[in-house]
This record gives sequence, C-alpha cells and structure tokens, in this order.
Amino acid sequence: MDLRYPLVIVGILLLLFPYFLFVRKKRRKYSSGSKIANTFFLKNTDYYKRRLRNYKIFRRLLLALFVVAIFAATALIARPYETIVTVEEKYNRDIILCMDTSASVDDLNLELVNSLSNIVDKLHGERFGISIFNSSSVTLVPLTEDYEYAKTILGNIKKSIEYYESMDYSSFDIDEYLYMIQYIQSGTIEGAATRGSSLIGDGLASCTLNFPDIDSKERTRIIIFSTDNDLAGKPLLTTAQASAIAKKKGIKIFGISPELTSNQNLLEFKQAMNINGGKLYTYSSGTTDSIVQDIEQTTKTKLEERSEAKERDVPLIPYLILLLGVSGIVILGRKVAK
Repeated sequence: MDLRYPLVIVGILLLLFPYFLFVRKKRRKYSSGSKIANTFFLKNTDYYKRRLRNYKIFRRLLLALFVVAIFAATALIARPYETIVTVEEKYNRDIILCMDTSASVDDLNLELVNSLSNIVDKLHGERFGISIFNSSSVTLVPLTEDYEYAKTILGNIKKSIEYYESMDYSSFDIDEYLYMIQYIQSGTIEGAATRGSSLIGDGLASCTLNFPDIDSKERTRIIIFSTDNDLAGKPLLTTAQASAIAKKKGIKIFGISPELTSNQNLLEFKQAMNINGGKLYTYSSGTTDSIVQDIEQTTKTKLEERSEAKERDVPLIPYLILLLGVSGIVILGRKVAK
C-alpha cells in the first residue's frame, strides 16, 4: 500500500510538534507542589487514590487514542492506494454459435443456451459471436470479447423460447411478453412465404460470413451449429454444400442435434460434418463438456498479452482505525470528566 500525498504526514507532524512542546512545558510548570492548599487528608483516602489511579489510566488511554486518531486521519488525508496489475490475453480463436430457431428445435435450444453460458465462462481472450436463422439469418452478437453481453443475449434467447412456449401469458408483463416472443423470430422468418423455413444450408453458409478477414490463416475459426437438420423449404445450399464452403474457408464445425432427430436427418448431418472435418454431437447432459474439450484441442495461439496497472484507493483500514479511535475518545472522555 502506498500514499498519494506522503508529504501530508510530514506537514502534520511538524504542526503537532510545537503543540506537544507547549503542553509539556505547561505541565512542567506545576511539576512540584499543589495548586490547592490543605489537601493532605483528602489525598490519603482510599476513594481519592482509586479515582486518581483510574484518572491516570484513562488519561493515558485517551492520549494514546488521540495519537492513533491523528495518525489515522493523517493517513486518510494522504490517500492510501494500491496498484492492481491486470493482464489481458488475446488468442487467435473465433467461435460463433449458429442456432436454428425453428420451432422443432426449441427444446434443444432451450437446454443449449444454459450450457453455452458455461462455455462462454471458460473462454479467455477468444472472440465469441451468436447468429440465428430460420428462413433468413440474423446476427445477434458479432464477434466480441464482451462475454457478459454474449451471456445476456443467450439469456434473451432462453426467455424468448420460454415465453413463446408458455400458455399462460397473463402472468407476464404484456409489453415484455410481446417483445420477447418476437425476439428470435424477427428477421429470421423473412421470405418464409416463398422459400419455406428451416433452410439449414443457407443458415450455415450465412454464418461463415460473420468471420472477418476470412482468408487470413492467423486465426482458428469454429462454428457451434445447432439444428435437427429437418429441412422445410427450398434452400440455395444444402447442409453438405455449406459445410464444404466452411471447410474451404478454414472453419471447423461442431454440430449439435436433438436426441429425437430422425435417422435420415442425423445421417445427412453427420455426412456434412465429415465433409468439413468437424464433429457431430447428439445433445445430452455431457455434450457441453465434450464440446469444450474438443474446442480446447483446436489450435490456439496467444496473439498478444497486455498488462494494465490501475490505482485504487484503499481507505477502509485507516477509516476503521479513525472510527474506533474517535469512539474511544468519546467514551473515555466522559470517564475522565467524571
């Protein structure tokens, strides 16, 4: 712990030194003799001796507390502080959640957003983004290191699904309810009337465009792709074609599918992941841990490490000492005055 203004202590000590000299000189003036005559018999009584003894003890304690309070107040004026050094590390890994928001995947997504918050908590210096799709794709979180914001958006997705599935909307605030049920639908169902919904390949291909400097080889790029691969429209690209595009651009895909996905859809999904060189998971309680472990095994290189020193005032200890000192002075002052 350091002081911002250490010279304050020197200045106050210089001011107090003449005061203590004056008090000492004044006391020595009556060091012998008595200011009151005919007190011999009084001073020999037990009551007087006891009160005198208590008075001396309380006075010394009072003086000690007075000195302590002065030094505590001086320390506060000098502003004690500590220096905290934070180290910020940045890594060459970008991770984007690409989420199918069609109603058939609601149960998977509801479980997934809870688990993904844990994934985000385990990130250190990587960039994370969120993209959702149905008929069209919408970017909710561009690649960012603001993990708290990403977790907030994951919470909004969860709330949107819960509100949409709830049959008792009367228990919600109506404005919030109307906003939340549209949260993952607004923008994602554009073109549904002509092209249909659950355009899996188009959603995955759109997600690959969220990576900046896509041809750069400096960064590892990963997509966490959740869908049941149940196509319900006419996409421009199949899931396999989109997976091949991702591979060409150096993007690895970790696919997640619900346990109730049909065998045919699951087979096609797995084949698409094989084209990319990625991996397909069927969602279960341990899926998130497996994804984190596999992501950790991908290439991750530290791009930079930046340290930043911040100063923070730490007045608590001298403040508490001052508070105790002043409280003691008030209590003992009454004792001495009696």
